[in-house]
Amino acid sequence: MTENTTTIPTSGGSIVTVRSFLDALASADLTTASDLITDDIAWHNTSLPTVRGKSLVRKILAGLGRPSFGFDVVIHHIATDGDVVLTERTDILRVGPVAIDFWVCGTFHLRDGRIAVWDDHFSPGNVALGVLRGTVRAVTGR
Repeated sequence: MTENTTTIPTSGGSIVTVRSFLDALASADLTTASDLITDDIAWHNTSLPTVRGKSLVRKILAGLGRPSFGFDVVIHHIATDGDVVLTERTDILRVGPVAIDFWVCGTFHLRDGRIAVWDDHFSPGNVALGVLRGTVRAVTGR
């Protein structure tokens, strides 16, 4: 029996950890994503309640592993100042045949090499526009 463990990135610093986390989410690799966050993580999203604790974050992210849902990310800019990583990215949420893309600015605070705060800012109007674009693409095939 092989033990499934995740190695926390030690070279490249905080940016490597955040990239690894986002890549794990895009791959629906919940084990790796969970290994890269602290037990007491706080996940903030614009206009939504804060999600606290690894178990609750993991439960929410588990939906990405279902066949009808998915996540992808395109990182446009990423910068760090020590244990704080800033991202400008496009997140793509897939719900059935509809791919919803929208702009996100994220701030990640790391503690001991793991993400302790994940704070995403986005425009609800931009998300609504992403839903509209995704629906049109799904219906028209374009």
